[in-house]
Amino acid sequence: MTDVTLRRTQLATPASDKGMMRSAAGSDADEVFLDLEDSVAPSAKSGAREPLIDVAQNEDWSDTVLSYRINGIDTRWWYDDVITVISEAGEHIDDIIIPKVKSASDIHTVENLLEQVEVNHGLKVGNIGLEPQIEDGEGIHNVHEIAHASGRLSSIIFGPGDYSAAMGTPGLDIGQFPDYPGHYWHHALSECNSAAKSAGLPCLDGPYADIEDPEGFRESAENANYLGCDGKWAIHPSQIEIANEVFAPDPEVADRAQRIVNAYAEAMEEGKGAVSVDGQMVDEATNKMAQEIVVNAKAADIL
Repeated sequence: MTDVTLRRTQLATPASDKGMMRSAAGSDADEVFLDLEDSVAPSAKSGAREPLIDVAQNEDWSDTVLSYRINGIDTRWWYDDVITVISEAGEHIDDIIIPKVKSASDIHTVENLLEQVEVNHGLKVGNIGLEPQIEDGEGIHNVHEIAHASGRLSSIIFGPGDYSAAMGTPGLDIGQFPDYPGHYWHHALSECNSAAKSAGLPCLDGPYADIEDPEGFRESAENANYLGCDGKWAIHPSQIEIANEVFAPDPEVADRAQRIVNAYAEAMEEGKGAVSVDGQMVDEATNKMAQEIVVNAKAADIL
């Protein structure tokens, strides 16, 4: 398991393309997920497991969270997606992404099978995390229950593509509604982030489809960041640098946060309830926000 804690970028890579998976291992993404679901044709799904296993075993993932996305539990593929991959490459896998999660019972279904595979193959039980992807109205309705379904959970992911289809929204471009008067995903992302944070988990925004529109991707990432989300999918390597920048603390903000943490700790030692930093009063709530920024800034080598 990797010690990486940041999930600013989650690079999506089809498991049917060994070259793309190998390139992803050398990227600057905080997390790479090898996909057995939407990016792989039905006729190629079973055959994509072996390339995934090979790349998981033989590439260097020491500085990257390595996950893979199984097919939905309402399909005929998911069962072997778990058994085959984990039995052969489980020691290299950090997380399993579960698509189209509708309720906590979906998490329990995957978790129960995963535990049996771990036991049967001598893997440490509980070492592999789960990342539910919320992609329809039922999932949004139950997202708080889902976020607390298991101690294995390591993030909550919002999937705008299937969510759009489920909601009957107009348009064909994932994550893009430029004529909407505001941030289109404000409610859904807020629900996911609220649930994630109530369980102490990061929340990740899904893809932005137009890889030739870097400014649109940046705006989408910034909107998610404003809501408190911790990262976003990248579906092309060109999106990684933008997301890493957007979801990392600003150096000046990080420096001020460090001063706040230091000053507040000193004030507590002196028995004070608040302290002034840069002319502004700092209380416990401000200190908590500053501590979170400091943690992320250190993980991103900004401090």
